Amino acid sequence: MDRKKFLKNGLIGMGSIVAIPTVLSSCSNDDNNDNDPDACAPSPSETAGPFPIKTPADLVRENIVGNKTGVPLLINFTIQNTNSNCTPLQNAIVDIWQCDAKGNYSEYSGQLDGNFTSEHFLRGRQTTDTNGKASFISIYPGWYPGRTPHLHVEIKSNSGSSLLITQVSFPENVSNTVYATTEYKGIADTNNLNDGIVGAANLADSVTGDTTNGYTLTKIIKVTG
Repeated sequence: MDRKKFLKNGLIGMGSIVAIPTVLSSCSNDDNNDNDPDACAPSPSETAGPFPIKTPADLVRENIVGNKTGVPLLINFTIQNTNSNCTPLQNAIVDIWQCDAKGNYSEYSGQLDGNFTSEHFLRGRQTTDTNGKASFISIYPGWYPGRTPHLHVEIKSNSGSSLLITQVSFPENVSNTVYATTEYKGIADTNNLNDGIVGAANLADSVTGDTTNGYTLTKIIKVTG
């Protein structure tokens, strides 16, 4: 995605978010090792959770913030095809959903802070470019009891067939820094080690930035395309 176009689009509808990250990180195939039999294995399959997107085709957008506030987060995914030696998978559909700073999901009732069935914040869909990349402007997710901070992601073929549902977790030192800010509710009650769902392979490849300028998350997701 063109950096100027991304930044221009991202400035629209950011509400009270302070800023977006000033540096875009990139992913590559450099982590593939021909001597490692697991280097091109599919990313772990995980549960969609109790709050999947109900109508993802209606939410094609780069900026998924909606009316929510929090520490800015730019999400950069690279989707790779394990059937083709982990080359970039073009025209894959990437659906993403996450909770807000307080741990609430849109489109459902019975949330920590009320009923959000008529709202669609922090959900979106993008299609990968020729380099297998898709990006979203979001906020750093909060947490809710029993789960470590995470994103939900589903990768689909360009015809709409599901290739993988997975989750992406965050470095705990970054989360602890974010959760000390006013929008959030303190340190999470569950960490990556005792979450029970995500493992080491779910961890973001990198999360860089700060609470003033925001963070950039990068993650390579490998699917059987």
